Amino acid sequence: MSSKTSEKGDAIAPMPARSSGSIEAIKLEPNDDAFEVFKKQEGQVDFRTVSWIHASVIFLKVIFATGVLTIPSAMYVLGALPGAINVLGWQFLNTYCAIIQGNFRNAHAGCHSIADMAYVVGGTWLKEVVGVFFLVTYAIVGASGIFGSSVALNALSNHAVCTNYFMLVATIAVFILASARKFEKIAWLTWAGFLSVFIAVFIVVVGVTTRERPAAAPQTGDFDLGYHVIGNPTFVAGITSVATIFCSGAGTSAFLPVISEMKRPRDYNKAVYLCMGIVTASYLSFSLVVYRWCGQWVASPSLGSAGDVIKKVAYGIGLIGLLVSACLYIHVAAKYIFVRILRNSEHLQKNSVVHWSIWLACTFGMSAIALIISSGIPIFNYLLALAGSLTFAPLALGLPGYLWVYDHQHYRKGNWWQTIVYYLNWLMILLAVFLTIGGTYGVVQNIIDAYARGEIDQAFSCKDNSNSS
Repeated sequence: MSSKTSEKGDAIAPMPARSSGSIEAIKLEPNDDAFEVFKKQEGQVDFRTVSWIHASVIFLKVIFATGVLTIPSAMYVLGALPGAINVLGWQFLNTYCAIIQGNFRNAHAGCHSIADMAYVVGGTWLKEVVGVFFLVTYAIVGASGIFGSSVALNALSNHAVCTNYFMLVATIAVFILASARKFEKIAWLTWAGFLSVFIAVFIVVVGVTTRERPAAAPQTGDFDLGYHVIGNPTFVAGITSVATIFCSGAGTSAFLPVISEMKRPRDYNKAVYLCMGIVTASYLSFSLVVYRWCGQWVASPSLGSAGDVIKKVAYGIGLIGLLVSACLYIHVAAKYIFVRILRNSEHLQKNSVVHWSIWLACTFGMSAIALIISSGIPIFNYLLALAGSLTFAPLALGLPGYLWVYDHQHYRKGNWWQTIVYYLNWLMILLAVFLTIGGTYGVVQNIIDAYARGEIDQAFSCKDNSNSS
């Protein structure tokens, strides 16, 4: 086995012998120090302490976050049936891509992030491109968590101060939480974060079913609920809603750094299946009920759909989850930069001034970038749709398809079933290209139209974003 080394000196994946084109030719196994980025050595900080159950909860909090709050609005555009098909279809593909990434990581030594995998299949240039996409992606979804937290603070305080101050307060909290160095140390946060969002959404689901008409609808006289089994959207509106639903479960590239801190990386698949099963069932049931009872009057984020009292209760409970979501996104992005800078250095696992200075600089920098984005694009749905089309599509759909193709070249000349599977993975890559181009166009056009209609006051506006005042 020979080892590839990047121009920056990052030791990456010894390349396995691949005469058969199969991943079974690997010699090293996960848990071997030679295989892993974080070593188990006396006198060094042990990062590999996460059980598969804790890993599954971390994955749950990464996925079950801001996405669940936007799906009912997307269903209004698409209709209940196409919306449900999109939820099931995208969650299936997101689960499949998560498994591909985990299997590839566990078959190629030294892969800490999706960028390392890109280096294995495409060299330095692809690694750097994917690294930039990774950072942009988690800056955007981190911004969505900060934005959602500012909505919660506005709702709870009846817009007591300028929204920018609430975003700043949320960013400071996120920075502090994200600066916990190991995933093990924020495991308790992920439990609390997942339960808070789940309970908050459940309260809203129950709340909307107890009202005679949606809270945002006219409270007297006739009104149009706006519920459609099948919608009739324009291309721009439709592709934006599709990208929003896709993004709600596409954060699977954030799973990869967690594998490097698992006690048994081979247990990764169990953690993914448990996480995605819960997410899919919850997304489908919650979004269908909220859309059925609220129709076009659903709020975005959807926690505001059941009236002022329930909105305050839901945001009061869900605020922890919104902050933890942003914390995880910022942590994952910062950990990527941190490992890139200190990889193969004595400071990577040493409690030194250099170690802590670089780590805190990474979390602070990513938090600051997320704050700027959250204030610059202050519409919740569009933030997530932009992430879904511009960055998640190539990162969580296109690249995993090529990772599978890279490790299964022999399928192209295999039996009829293997040939079909081989070309289906190429089809998934083409789908990612379409979603990237079409989705980004749709989201950008929607943002331009929203500014023109006055739905967005201006970037860095003090305007209430919770509709409380």
